[in-house]
Amino acid sequence: MAATDAASDRMTERCERCRNDTPHVVALRLITESTELENAEYSREPYRVATCQVCGAETTLYVKTRIENPGGKSLSPQIAETGE
Repeated sequence: MAATDAASDRMTERCERCRNDTPHVVALRLITESTELENAEYSREPYRVATCQVCGAETTLYVKTRIENPGGKSLSPQIAETGE
């Protein structure tokens, strides 16, 4: 997925448009999925958004979060591709 470039301390990821590993800015965004106004405030979901600093292409991944598993241990977030 992402790697840190030791020389510049920047995040590098594979950019399909550039067909190379390029510097990216990575952020988490809450994106509203509902089109109905009364439900919009309850339908925000976390997404990981990586923007290529060479060509500007964005990659958006839905972040599935879990607080605890049935055994009581915390689980780390899982990331699933959205196909966008």
